[in-house]
Formats: sequence, structure tokens, C-alpha cells
Amino acid sequence: MDSYAESDCHELLLRLAGRLPDRQLWRFRDWLAAGAVTALARTLPLTLLRERVGLTAEESRLLTNALRPAGADPERLNALPWVDEIAEVDYTFTSESPEWVSMGDSAGVVLGAIVRDRTDIGEVRGTWRLPRTGGGAANRVVLVTATTQPARLAGELQRVLRALGEHEPSVEVIPRGILLPRYHQAALAASVPLAMGAAEGGHLVPS
Repeated sequence: MDSYAESDCHELLLRLAGRLPDRQLWRFRDWLAAGAVTALARTLPLTLLRERVGLTAEESRLLTNALRPAGADPERLNALPWVDEIAEVDYTFTSESPEWVSMGDSAGVVLGAIVRDRTDIGEVRGTWRLPRTGGGAANRVVLVTATTQPARLAGELQRVLRALGEHEPSVEVIPRGILLPRYHQAALAASVPLAMGAAEGGHLVPS
């Protein structure tokens, strides 16, 4: 996969946060980071159809550009429903963990050690996501700014969080200049700093 297709695929997966289940999204990001593009091209469109996830025109363009050259089924791509805009996501966010778990502190310490002095990483922030209705467990969301190779950075940090016990990690690596989806705007607004890399001007600014 060339760098443009990888960038498009990463942006698409970023936009799908909160719309695809975590158990699927983290795996797709792991495949992208590992270069398993054929598996992604075969599985992602089918998953979107099965989960009935509608795409905007821009998201459809990203999907086609990223996965059509890798062998995605054109009929499946054409069968995906379109939407004019993305509705509000069914989550709320809080800066404090609803459950006092040790993973929060250990994650901050480990992430701080990993990103220190790295010029490809800016700020790392954390928040906790809760379903808007129906109860359910809190899930940690990590937001990161990246100057280069955001897909590979997402895969790297996911593996770190899995080693710390997070089985379905939510790592949102945000390239510079991207217009944040509503999900990420809400997550960022309720986030707190965890660590800081060495990228110049790499701060995430909560709205």
C-alpha cells in the first residue's frame, strides 16, 4: 500500500471510531499498521455492510482509494449505504475514570516513557468513554497527535495498551491538519494530558 492509500485508510478508520465496535476497529488498525492490506480490503467492506454503517461521500472516497487497488470487491463497495452527515455518537466522555483502576496510572507512565524525545509524536491525552444510554463499562480513549506515519503509530500504541491489559484499545492518532469528527471533538473536550513527545507544535487543543 502506498503512503497516500495508507493515509486515506487511516483517516477512514479514524472517522469510524464510535461507529464500529472496538473489537473490530482495533483489529483493522492493527492490520493496517502491519501492512495486511489484502485482509483489510476483503473484510472491512463486509463488516461495514454487516454493521449497517453508512458512509458520507468523503468516507466512500477514502474507502475506494485505499482498498479498491488492494482487491476490495467493487460490488460490496457500491452496496454500502450513503449518508449526508454523521449523526451524534451514542457516547459521553469524562476526564475521570468512573472506576478506579490501576491501568490509568500505569498507561500514563508507560506512554510517557515511549513518546519522550520522539519527534513524530506530539501530545498524548486521555479520556473515558461511556455509553449515552443503557449502561455499560467505561472505555479508555487515548488521543495522540502525529507528524508522520499515523497508522503505524496507532498500531504501536495499541500493542502497548494491550500489554497493559486493555484487550480492545482505543487509540486515536490524529494527523496534523485533519478536521476532527464529532466523536473526537467530544473526546478531546473531556480529556486530560498524559504525555508529551518532542514534535514541534504538537498540542491537541480541547474545544
